[in-house]
Amino acid sequence: MRPARPTRARLWHVPQMAAILWGFIHRTPWLPRVRPYRTDLRIMAQITRAGWVRMLRDRRGPAAFIARDGAVVHALYVHPRAQRRGMGRTLLEEAKRGQPRLELFVAEANTPARAFYRAHGFAEIARSCGAGNDEHLPDIHMIWHNDRSAET
Repeated sequence: MRPARPTRARLWHVPQMAAILWGFIHRTPWLPRVRPYRTDLRIMAQITRAGWVRMLRDRRGPAAFIARDGAVVHALYVHPRAQRRGMGRTLLEEAKRGQPRLELFVAEANTPARAFYRAHGFAEIARSCGAGNDEHLPDIHMIWHNDRSAET
């Protein structure tokens, strides 16, 4: 069964989306907690208000979200209860629609995310020591090009 269509996140969704993010942080031993919860909520509210966040719901509420500003994907998270149901794929496919390219950074240690992005056409273009990210973890810059945009 394919997930419903993504919708624009609203401010009242912020606590549930932040809980998805925090759950990932708590379940990921290599990922340090670098900001207070209040700061995460403030940032999530700002990007939601700016229209960057699209989400998918299930019967229990927000289950996955993507934060994107133009061609840059800043975040993509799926609640564990909703994983392996195509929600990440659906959000990424919608983000690709009409875009000539997308780019993102993924932590080097996040092998499942790296495999997910590779499976969806992203390629590694650079690596860094992590000096440019909040966690100071080595990361990988990945990019996706819309092959069809070259045809038009």
